[in-house]
Amino acid sequence: MDSKIITRIFHSIFLLSLFSSVSESHQFCDAGIGYCESEYGVASGSSSKILIKGGTVVNSHLQEVADVYIEDGIVAAVQSNIKVGDDVTVIDATGKYVMPGGIDPHTHLSMEFMDTQTIDDFFSGQAAALAGGTTMHIDFVIPVNGSLLGGYEAYVEKARKSCMDYGFHMAVTKWDDTVSKEMEIMVKDKGINSFKFFMAYKGALMINDEILLEGFKKCKSLGAVAMVHGENGDAVFAGQKRMIELGITGPEGHALSRPAVIEGEATGRAIHLARFVNTPLYVVHVMSIDAVEEIARARKSGQRVIGEPIVAGLALDDSGLWDPDFKTAAKFVMSPPIRGPGHGKALQAALSTGILQLVGTDHCPFNSTQKSLGIDDFRKIPNGVNGIEERMHIVWDSMVVSGQISVTDYVRLTSTECARIFNIYPRKGAILVGSDADIIILNPNSSFEISSSFHHSRLDTNVYEGRRGKVSILPIISELMHH
Repeated sequence: MDSKIITRIFHSIFLLSLFSSVSESHQFCDAGIGYCESEYGVASGSSSKILIKGGTVVNSHLQEVADVYIEDGIVAAVQSNIKVGDDVTVIDATGKYVMPGGIDPHTHLSMEFMDTQTIDDFFSGQAAALAGGTTMHIDFVIPVNGSLLGGYEAYVEKARKSCMDYGFHMAVTKWDDTVSKEMEIMVKDKGINSFKFFMAYKGALMINDEILLEGFKKCKSLGAVAMVHGENGDAVFAGQKRMIELGITGPEGHALSRPAVIEGEATGRAIHLARFVNTPLYVVHVMSIDAVEEIARARKSGQRVIGEPIVAGLALDDSGLWDPDFKTAAKFVMSPPIRGPGHGKALQAALSTGILQLVGTDHCPFNSTQKSLGIDDFRKIPNGVNGIEERMHIVWDSMVVSGQISVTDYVRLTSTECARIFNIYPRKGAILVGSDADIIILNPNSSFEISSSFHHSRLDTNVYEGRRGKVSILPIISELMHH
């Protein structure tokens, strides 16, 4: 990997990404890892023994001042005052936090959608992730003509250029006996234990309630996690038609056509159907108060519902969609839409009080040329925003610096909870003896600025353009190869 791709970024949270091979039975796949030069001197050909000394080691359950000793990409010891020989590379983390690398539960790399393909592939998207402190992500496989196996094979091919660990969720877009059997194959042979059902995108990915029920029942029998995109696709279609009839064709029509009540309705419906089947439910990209209220009500009743907000929902409002410049407004188009003022603060509060459980990004990047496909009709604007590189910074700045969550909460929300839900904890999401050494060193006494001029995504825009905050990342990456 070209070290310039990784080292050109913000200032000062030190990122150490130490990878080991990953068992496919846990749905995660091993990446071919190369070496990068490091300002700490951990460069190509260096020792596979590393000591991170004097930092505050943070897990979701505990923080303590300790040293972390790593051999061959695995945490070998976590204790005070570890003594090592001259063959060990020592990194001083005094005054900094030593944390598990972030795990992004929701990404779309190399995804064909709306007559184009996301601009980040598995290399550029993962380079951006690493630069932002995320050391693993889980991407959504889209079936090929409804075939799960066909989709899986296509995504395995796409992921050959990976430079870090990743996993797959699987979308289900139709239902028949073949799909049912392929779900079994995914779980038993391919290590995929989560299936997503789109309640929106009528005429493309959307499924009806009958398929949703069949899919939920199959997930229950397999012990897999059922996931939903919660929007009423029929209502969205009607809303879009109404906007066009009124002559509203710009990006603002996107948000107007699919208001929060439609997200709340579909989220509630999915929750009720999951309760009927008696299976857990994971709601992706929770964007509104309406959806949060449905999740809160279900959880209070004892139902097992997991809510995933994304960075865009936590940190942005819909004002950008009304920008008179199409290029600026279009970059904010995603589904469900970024909501009006008040929703973001409510999502933050729900995250801090346990109503929502972990933070994703829905990183689904289309450049301004691709977005211009809908310059005369918002329905043709490819839906998606960036976030894989910015997530760790923005969650820290908006949630930890503001006092809404603790440092241990931060690790839980950005790493540990995802690892637990998708069966990879404590190999991932923790700094414990035996854990993979996917580690970041975070400096809380620095600052960051976000700009498309120096981010690592292939995007020519950034929805967080110009944002500054407290904490930053200088990826000083030591990737240890052990095949």
